[in-house]
Amino acid sequence: MATSIPRAARSLTRHISAGISKPSSSTISQQAAAANSARCLSTTRRCAAVPASSYTRKTTDAPKPAPPQPTKQTSIDDQSPIKDMTSGLADEPLILDEGSRQVDWTRSFHGLSAQPFSKEAADILLAPIPADDVEVKPDGIIYLPEIKYRRILNKAFGPGGWGLAPRGETIVTGKSITREYALVAHGRLVSVARGEQDYFSPEGIPTATEGCKSNALMRCCKDLGVASELWDPRYNRKFMKDYAKQIWVEHVPTKKKKQIWLRKDDEPRYPFKESKFSA
Repeated sequence: MATSIPRAARSLTRHISAGISKPSSSTISQQAAAANSARCLSTTRRCAAVPASSYTRKTTDAPKPAPPQPTKQTSIDDQSPIKDMTSGLADEPLILDEGSRQVDWTRSFHGLSAQPFSKEAADILLAPIPADDVEVKPDGIIYLPEIKYRRILNKAFGPGGWGLAPRGETIVTGKSITREYALVAHGRLVSVARGEQDYFSPEGIPTATEGCKSNALMRCCKDLGVASELWDPRYNRKFMKDYAKQIWVEHVPTKKKKQIWLRKDDEPRYPFKESKFSA
């Protein structure tokens, strides 16, 4: 059975539901404006509020980098040497530990005069030098080429049976170099001598070091009696009389003349030629 509602109550109910479901036109306008404002702030950048400001950023031009300078192409002659060897070679020999079983030849005199070498080795070392092996310098000094000292040592002790041990570092002066060496044969110290060699430019120092070593070898061989006659004044005078001559020569490029010594079986070499008349 339907429930009967009084007329007054039905009227009141209609007014309440109408108030709830149908907002006023002013309320609808306010809500629409708020939605439009929110939509503009969130969906487009053109509607976003930008604070007004009087600050204007000043732009400064960055300095332009300087153009690279043209590099000059240097030749090999203009390049500096890898190392200036005129102040020394810094080649001091390695000093062994006290407990090492090897002999420190930089300061040891091990085996010096312990016993003579065998008779076979002594005969080779003391054999007279053939006259054909002796050379004459232009100033009249006779000498034996260093390679022939090495041949004599190789024949007496065998290749690898002897050697030169440096006793100190190479000393370089303005015009020459010098270094001390020890001659060791069959594990024994034989002699100690200092070699020397002149040089004319820094580029010639490496070659001068080899000449210094050969000069020390020649001096050490004196203690073994090798080519000992070359230090005998009587032998020198006899050799110069029998095998040497003094002649006038002319320097081809400069036409200057001077006297030089050479072996009788030799001829002057370029840039000299023999001259028939004195200066």
